Amino acid sequence: MLIFGSMAALLVAVTLAVLLWPLLRGRHGAVAPDAESNAIAVYRDQKQALDAECADGVISSEERDAAVAELSRRLGDELAIPAAATAAGGRAERRAWVVALTLILLVPAAALVLYAWLGNPAATGAVAANESGKAHELSEGQIMAMVDKLAERLKAHPDEAEGWVLLARSYVALGRFPEAADAYAHADVLIPNNADLLADYADALAMAQGKHLGGKPTELARRALAIDPQQRKALAFIASAALEAGDIDGSLSFWRRLQAEFPEGSDDARQIGAIIAEIESERHDRKGPVAAPGKVPRLADQAGVAPAPPAAAASIAGSVDITPALAAKVTLNDTVFIFARAVDGPRMPLAVLRVPARELPKQFRLDDSMGMAPGVKLSSAAAVIIEARISRSGNALPQPGDLSGRSAPVKPGASDVKVIIDQVVP
Repeated sequence: MLIFGSMAALLVAVTLAVLLWPLLRGRHGAVAPDAESNAIAVYRDQKQALDAECADGVISSEERDAAVAELSRRLGDELAIPAAATAAGGRAERRAWVVALTLILLVPAAALVLYAWLGNPAATGAVAANESGKAHELSEGQIMAMVDKLAERLKAHPDEAEGWVLLARSYVALGRFPEAADAYAHADVLIPNNADLLADYADALAMAQGKHLGGKPTELARRALAIDPQQRKALAFIASAALEAGDIDGSLSFWRRLQAEFPEGSDDARQIGAIIAEIESERHDRKGPVAAPGKVPRLADQAGVAPAPPAAAASIAGSVDITPALAAKVTLNDTVFIFARAVDGPRMPLAVLRVPARELPKQFRLDDSMGMAPGVKLSSAAAVIIEARISRSGNALPQPGDLSGRSAPVKPGASDVKVIIDQVVP
């Protein structure tokens, strides 16, 4: 509001300056030369010439006196003219100042009247209200009440497709995956053949059934790929589901398809390449199944709640927080990924934890059970870096605009590791 008022006042001042400057400058610039001084100087010169001619005998004293009298008469006439002009100029200058004062009063008043008529004065109040409202965060109880109110509304209006999508995403953010899956089921009926919706539905249903990907979640992901063969979340889901089922070749095929969706040499492509390399290496080294159910690389969305940790030496604990400067950028539907990477090794995370952004600041624990691929264990690394990233899209792959932070290198078994989210992903 203060900035808007200042800019409006500046514009009015500039307008007045443009109007008044030529008006007042013209009045002051129109002052006539000193006519009296010029007339007197001419009279003096001519009288001196007459005196000289009289002294030289060219004219008589009577002729000189008559000429001087004529000069005096002319001088009197000439002196009357500038006085009249000065009086007229004074009246014109007074008129100019009257016009100037009228403009000074009229222009701001006209601006206010026109803004009230044509503008939107209430907008400034709304902006001020929004800015002040940002200072008051919603409590968890208020958030739950809003979500429950939306659910009640949808019972009365079950045909609101966008409402079901919003409700499903809200439940996912709150970690209420069974309710989220049910809401996605309603949305799927109202918005058929939507690949993005089906991929989200598959993920929520998998979380609801204990993070197992087989069965209906896999069917939903395959439906998404039938509609859009390049849907990235569905590709990652099917690749992980195939690995969970022991189909190594099928999993590698889908991971490679997903890798092809990213520019060669990008961080995303390198990360997926590391996953492919780990799977191939594990297949070569082991003769049994590559992955046991529940321990598969879920690039699209990693586990939300950490299982019970094993030995303390195989885990890392600490806290994640965000700087006040970036806290205003976080919304209810954002997701926080907390993961460990080896200091010397591939970029593929050794352990990943996913939590809703509303839980920040968050106490965390990472351990071997939270790995993305078999054989890639947190406890086997000499030193790791703990990173945290807030994703608005809910995608585990980094996106421009995500917020991130990292710790200094630590060893497995470390506790009280602090991670501050203070960066914006370019």
